[in-house]
Amino acid sequence: MTFESRHRRFLAEINVIPLVDVVLVLLVIFMVTAPMLYRGMDINLPKSATNTIKPEMRTVLTIEKDQRLYLDKDLVGVAQLEQRLKILKHEHADVSLYLRADRDVPYGIVVQVMDGVKKAGIEKIGMVTEPVGAERVSAPQVSRPAPRKS
Repeated sequence: MTFESRHRRFLAEINVIPLVDVVLVLLVIFMVTAPMLYRGMDINLPKSATNTIKPEMRTVLTIEKDQRLYLDKDLVGVAQLEQRLKILKHEHADVSLYLRADRDVPYGIVVQVMDGVKKAGIEKIGMVTEPVGAERVSAPQVSRPAPRKS
């Protein structure tokens, strides 16, 4: 045996066949899942010269924990609130108001603010809440007397 026959030459090439297999599998996965992500419908709406649906104005009224009132992002006093809401109602007849009140604000303050909203003539009012999570309000437990044995 000669020296050359014992010395083997190694191939230093990358095997691309497994790479191509993985890429094709990923391509198929994306081709199958991409149409599922699109939830809209393609329709051609007719053209109209007049707009029948008017966008409604939405305003947020916030009551903070320390009972400060904000109309959108503007600080407003309780005395000014009704006047500002009347002006808003006069400028935008279809205004919707969303009331965000901190949970620690006394109920009387929230009722007073809602009364001012109604006096201003705003009828569309919604209360902003958070979805129920770990903290839940449970029904009070009622204890019933045990039945007597006769």
